[in-house]
Amino acid sequence: MPFSLANHVAIVTGSSTGLGKAIAHSFGKAGARVALNYFNNQARAEKTFAEFQQAKIDCIMVRCDVTTPEGVEQLYKETEAKLGKPDILVPNATCEQPLKPIEEYDWQFHQAMVDFFLKSPFLLTQRGLAHMKQKKWGRIISITSEVYHRAVAPFTAYVAAKGGQTGWTRSLSRELAPFGITVNAVAPGWIPVDRHADVPQQEKDEYFKLIPAGRWGVPQDVAWACQFFASEEASFITGQTLCVNGGMTPW
Repeated sequence: MPFSLANHVAIVTGSSTGLGKAIAHSFGKAGARVALNYFNNQARAEKTFAEFQQAKIDCIMVRCDVTTPEGVEQLYKETEAKLGKPDILVPNATCEQPLKPIEEYDWQFHQAMVDFFLKSPFLLTQRGLAHMKQKKWGRIISITSEVYHRAVAPFTAYVAAKGGQTGWTRSLSRELAPFGITVNAVAPGWIPVDRHADVPQQEKDEYFKLIPAGRWGVPQDVAWACQFFASEEASFITGQTLCVNGGMTPW
């Protein structure tokens, strides 16, 4: 099976809904044992977990805050005890991302961006590296965003954090390459999911007109890109960002 993930254990944070859910499901169908994660909305998480079990995916669901050392430790301990030691990591958990002029932001909001897109990936990676290095095999896949490449405004807090995450991914890829660990990024465009339900239709229509491919992206588009990066077939690819946005950033 091309891009098989059999005999691997994956952690996908923020995976009870949206892109994270699609990524985790794709990994599970490819044979990986998957640790799902959420922090809010228990009912939604339970529904997702039931769907994965019905699909016969070997998985667990862990409630924890992955922006804290304690939450990350809990996630790893439960995963290791029930599924085995993870060798695939996708830091996907996110927070609200409103577009605002810079005058309307405060540092507390900026800090939330830093916590989700820099602190959490750092904590998750640092905790899991020992096993990956010992195994001489690992996959770390950042979920960044086209907003960094397109310099979307007014969106400075989110764009800055995603830019930092992109730089972190590139530097880490060179550091870990000698250990057989690849570090890549998938940068989605705007792919409407549940949390975009209240976005005005006019905004969606304006964005849609810009997509060269002439269709909306769907979560599975991102999931397939992540599955490829996680696979053995991508073992000689590291430090790269793959924009999944229908041609919005052809540079």
